Amino acid sequence: MLRYLTRRLLAAAVILLVISVITFFIFFALPSDPALLACGKTCSPSRLSEIKHSLGLDRSTTTQFWEFFKGLFVGRDYGDQSMRIHCGAPCLGVSFQTDTPVLTTLLQDFPADLSLGAGAAVAFLVLGVGLGTAAAVRRGKAVDKAAVGLALVGVSTQIYFVGLLLLFVFVDKWQILPASGYTPVTQDPVAWFQGLLLPWATLVIVYLAFYTRLTRSSMLEVFSEDYMRTARAKGLPAGTVVLKHGLRAAITPIITIFGMDVGSLIGGSAVITESVFGINGIGKLAVNSVENSDLPVILGTTLFAATFVVLANVVVDLVYGLVDPRVRLA
Repeated sequence: MLRYLTRRLLAAAVILLVISVITFFIFFALPSDPALLACGKTCSPSRLSEIKHSLGLDRSTTTQFWEFFKGLFVGRDYGDQSMRIHCGAPCLGVSFQTDTPVLTTLLQDFPADLSLGAGAAVAFLVLGVGLGTAAAVRRGKAVDKAAVGLALVGVSTQIYFVGLLLLFVFVDKWQILPASGYTPVTQDPVAWFQGLLLPWATLVIVYLAFYTRLTRSSMLEVFSEDYMRTARAKGLPAGTVVLKHGLRAAITPIITIFGMDVGSLIGGSAVITESVFGINGIGKLAVNSVENSDLPVILGTTLFAATFVVLANVVVDLVYGLVDPRVRLA
């Protein structure tokens, strides 16, 4: 297991390196000039040259990437003697727009993404697996038809539509919830919960449909296996047959998708939800950095999100062995 984990972590490091290289060099294909954006419309050539020098944009592309890569391990300094900014390892760079270390900005916005992504993920996993299992057990009955119908409705909706609809109903019309936004849980737990309730509900409605359908189809496939008929023939309780023998065998594909969803949500992929509900998370930060051609922030948010997705896949592979003995033996 230790050798397997070591191989996976080394492969994850290679993947992150490839992603950083691709993202870095794609940036230089963009038509916008970050130095010109920072300088403004009435920028003189001499001032533009100074800004390019301070941002390190007057160096070759390969030199800039090497400085970035080296900074991940030993840190680096930005600016000249009159205004020097130190970025400690792991240094993801300093924002062209705010002169703030990217990692500092990411860590400031990360609690919002962690609260949003983790809370929603737990809810749609539990509800989706539960509803899908109930639909499979009651195949063809009213529960099954209702679950399939709700899943079709959820698949057909979009996050921005659901989010705006919930805001209109619960905030504007009924006024039973405050306007959504993120409040740190350490500052006010009640405001934290109230501010995230509608964003959670939005993500649950959209993701719940997929997990319900996936669980139902996996459970129906497992129910047709010989060992399930044997378990019933032995007279085992229905709950034991369904949960211990059925769900445990059917949950492998669900874990795979769930790991990727959790990694991407915590890494900032819920950008539409953040925009609808006014949450300043990593996804919103990534969009703003692209608009401003802020290369360090683009690289930082990309690597940050990729790290969570890659690590989530490693964790999923380890969980396989705990859930399914067949994987552990293989």
